[in-house]
Amino acid sequence: MNFSQQDAELLLDIIKARRDVRGNRFISKEVEKENIELILEAAISAPSVGYSQPWKFVIIESQNIKEEILANYESENNKAKKVFDENDLYSKLKLEGIKEAPINIAVLYEPSEEPILGMTSMGKMGEYSVVCAIQNMWLMARSLNIGIGWVSILDEAKVLHSIDAPKNSQLIAYLCIGYVDEFYSQSELKTLKWEREKLLQECIIAR
Repeated sequence: MNFSQQDAELLLDIIKARRDVRGNRFISKEVEKENIELILEAAISAPSVGYSQPWKFVIIESQNIKEEILANYESENNKAKKVFDENDLYSKLKLEGIKEAPINIAVLYEPSEEPILGMTSMGKMGEYSVVCAIQNMWLMARSLNIGIGWVSILDEAKVLHSIDAPKNSQLIAYLCIGYVDEFYSQSELKTLKWEREKLLQECIIAR
């Protein structure tokens, strides 16, 4: 299959339009089952070390589980506020959409008990494979005009308990998924000047 220059430019547009969506952007519109399936199909089409496909996706609609996850977030966020206590902006940021998003998905890494091709030297390659799947989810969702927010201010062990995760699995991402009222034209943290955007030249090292 060959793609055109126009296809490449469209893909870059989707990549650049991807946003980490907060709870104040989600709307109550239900996400269609077929679109969730498209997002997950994109996920499992990601590359994985040794073709290990070490991912599992826990789809969460239960309000009780969402309440547990939100309490987990609030506890961890109170700790984080102390780290950023000199930055008044932190306390004003909306950093999750656990209850606002119609669908939450916990993305897990399931390590293998057998040796995996490509992991004999770099043991983290399995987790990195799952991250590739997450990026695919994010881009497919954006192409469908569906928002995804990645909540990372969580106690992993408590999340795994709340979702009754398979034994030995690891939490890689907790995602909030749903339609939004708008996608910002640029990253919210860029707009708020939390960090300066790096130029391409700053990210390249020549040897």
